[in-house]
Amino acid sequence: MRLSRERNMPAEEMYFKAQREMLEGNFGDAIVYLDSAIKLNPLDGAAYNDRALCMVELGMIDAALLYFDKGIESEPDYATIFHNKGWLLNKMGEHRQAVALFEKALGIEPGRAVTYENLADAYRNLGLKNEALAALKKALEFLPSSCLEIREQIESGIKELVEQCPL
Repeated sequence: MRLSRERNMPAEEMYFKAQREMLEGNFGDAIVYLDSAIKLNPLDGAAYNDRALCMVELGMIDAALLYFDKGIESEPDYATIFHNKGWLLNKMGEHRQAVALFEKALGIEPGRAVTYENLADAYRNLGLKNEALAALKKALEFLPSSCLEIREQIESGIKELVEQCPL
């Protein structure tokens, strides 16, 4: 943050202040800083994304979806915002829309293990177990070997799906 200030990068400074507030659980305060960051740099998809995530934390789901859309419009090559909107829609029961967004995120950034993991969850929610299994295997392929706990969770999910659907 100090570097942002020294280099006269006010939008980045506001964004980093928002990050600090988010880490402390002060989502309303973070939104104030994110609004400033967006005003200073309206093309920053990360600021829209983080504002939407703060809104989710505050229970403002419909408004969060609008901010995800604004972020996608402002920075259409930012995979994280497609992923996060897909995550929210999957939690809301909009699994097909979630799949489309996860696929869009993977089209932009094909090595995102976490997106494959969430894609698998959406497929599982749709009853598409073979597709879920394939997505989990892809997640393992891209997940660093140092992420032991996450690897174990994914391997457990694979084992469960294999038991449910004979190959």
